[in-house]
Amino acid sequence: MFRLYDTRLRAVTEVRPARPGQLRVYSCGPTVYRLSHVGNMRAYLLPDLIRRNAERHGLAVILCQNITDVGHLVDDAESDPEGEDKVLAEARAEGSTAMAIARRYEDAFRADCATLNLLPPEYAPRASESIELMIDMIGRLISGGHAYPVATGSVYFDARSFADYGALSGNRLDALRPGYRSDGEVDTRKRFHADWALWKEAPAGRELTWPAPWGNGFPGWHTECSALSLRFLGDVIDIHTGGIDLRFPHHEDERAQSDSLTGREVVRHWVHCEHLLFEGRKMAKSTGNVVLLADLADRGLDPLAARLVFLEHRYRQQLNLTWDTLTAADATLQRWRELVADWADQPSRPMSAEYWSRVTSALDDDLDTPAALRTLRELAADPAIAAGSKFETFVSADRVLGLDLVSLIGRPRPARAPLPAGAEPRLAERAAARQRGDFDASDRLRTELAELGVTVIDTPDGQSWTVSPAPL
Repeated sequence: MFRLYDTRLRAVTEVRPARPGQLRVYSCGPTVYRLSHVGNMRAYLLPDLIRRNAERHGLAVILCQNITDVGHLVDDAESDPEGEDKVLAEARAEGSTAMAIARRYEDAFRADCATLNLLPPEYAPRASESIELMIDMIGRLISGGHAYPVATGSVYFDARSFADYGALSGNRLDALRPGYRSDGEVDTRKRFHADWALWKEAPAGRELTWPAPWGNGFPGWHTECSALSLRFLGDVIDIHTGGIDLRFPHHEDERAQSDSLTGREVVRHWVHCEHLLFEGRKMAKSTGNVVLLADLADRGLDPLAARLVFLEHRYRQQLNLTWDTLTAADATLQRWRELVADWADQPSRPMSAEYWSRVTSALDDDLDTPAALRTLRELAADPAIAAGSKFETFVSADRVLGLDLVSLIGRPRPARAPLPAGAEPRLAERAAARQRGDFDASDRLRTELAELGVTVIDTPDGQSWTVSPAPL
């Protein structure tokens, strides 16, 4: 079977489904109050890769990915009923309704997923349409002694009732300082400072509220994922994914809720994706460096260049994205698609057993996509392998990689603009300079080529170039 890094076990471990032939996966979905940037989308690539690789093993994958359209507060202060919901805050800013905002950004998220070739989940439940599930779950936690209501109408989870709290993040209850979630302020309604709200009482006039046995209010963010995962996947879930920032407190709290409710370890493997930086800084609206998939298209790049850059790095490695790496990935995509289209015209041959074994071994080894891509590069350059074999191997690998490498087959391709006089020897000289590590000469030749109208791009497959049209 295949292996993944399990956050709880802190080790790469073999994944074997609890149910023969079926893999159940829960993926924390988006809070739909804004457009998703490419940093967000990296986390959603993880369950897609797990799914595609599991299907290669013949497993039927059932993926549930929630849509958070209520309950996620701007500051995530679990004790603050006055805290503003992210969807409500955006609705006020845009002069719209909460549900109009939520549906608009949910639709945009779905479009981005399709653009990035992410296969759709079997279940995509919305929090706002699942309130009864959450109320029922909270009632059972109260009955089981794991939660308690307070006079104002909120309900809190009793953190000390779950002895294994902290196994995911290492944040054990006895080490958590009071007020760590609320800038030092401690909610006096709590029995213990680390308890968190499962249900929050609603102030008068607030939108997105529902009646409950404890009072009018709305669910806590962590409540949602426990209720929805248990409803759609059952009490044994093979893999739960999300960004590393969700490990604490979101996933830690979710695990405590689900396991307390069922009396068992619900999630067998927790798998987290690392952060993405853009040009050395965390991608965020506050830093002004948010990049959307649409921004790639605006620059003339294929949005799947982002997927390729993600694949060039292990999912649990921090990635520093730049426009240069995206441009280089776009050039690699185009080159590979042209090669695959050329190979498709050659006599058919079986896959290369050696190269295919190396690709699949890399994918099964904690999704080592960088090693899989290096193997494909070696295959493309290997003169001993027939074109038909290269074609079959690349196409089979792309069923997991999802890069649309067959997109140029049978399609007319525009003729490449001819190189201007003097460009070809300079390109050859520059390739030789880079080979021997003479980067001063390489930079000088790049400048000379640019003056001739030739833009050179360096990729892991070597240099690529485009020719600017001659001025009229």
